Amino acid sequence: MVAGNKPRTLAHLCSTLGRARVNILALYAPDIRGRSKVRVWVDRPEEAKAALKAADIRFSEEEVVAMELDNKAGSFGEVAGKLGRANINIKYAYAATADGSVRSTVIMAVPDVTKAIRILRRKHR
Repeated sequence: MVAGNKPRTLAHLCSTLGRARVNILALYAPDIRGRSKVRVWVDRPEEAKAALKAADIRFSEEEVVAMELDNKAGSFGEVAGKLGRANINIKYAYAATADGSVRSTVIMAVPDVTKAIRILRRKHR
């Protein structure tokens, strides 16, 4: 979803999903010259699409790789290194973890999700 960076815009999006009982697992909303390309990862994509359509909120979909990592220095570097060695570009990524948590979740957009998952499932490389 692309939206103007102004009061209530993000609240409208999140409230729309909340009323549809769609849980936002991760959210990324950077400011780019007064606009935001809001990216959300949700637990119920079909319900999210229906709710956004009903609220007349324009959106698009993109398949991403979401994975849990150990919450320690270098974890994401290892993942990015594996993908880089396989010549897979990470178009963008965002991650979140709770303070004191031993795990974190990272979301990555890559050109070939299937190949990226196959590479990341390999133990050594």
